[in-house]
Amino acid sequence: MAKYLVLWEADENKIPVDVEERKAGWLMAIEMSRQDINEGVTTDWGGFVGQTSGFSISEGTHEDVMKTCLKYIPFFRFKVIPFGSMDSVEAAIKAL
Repeated sequence: MAKYLVLWEADENKIPVDVEERKAGWLMAIEMSRQDINEGVTTDWGGFVGQTSGFSISEGTHEDVMKTCLKYIPFFRFKVIPFGSMDSVEAAIKAL
């Protein structure tokens, strides 16, 4: 199964100034991310301290990852980087 590093960043223009509205928005995004973990597409998630950005690790097809990212747009932007395991990188090197 393919793995992806997903770097996410909130669109700060869409973050409410009101603290309660801001808190509600962030909690909704975290709950959606928990659902992604429960569904198995996302395997790890983290926020960068002091920033409105973070990362997740996803597994599946590119369609699975695209569908997951699209749920969060326009409030978040993403950079998705496919990556290989140590074993797959080693196999590619040995095949040279």
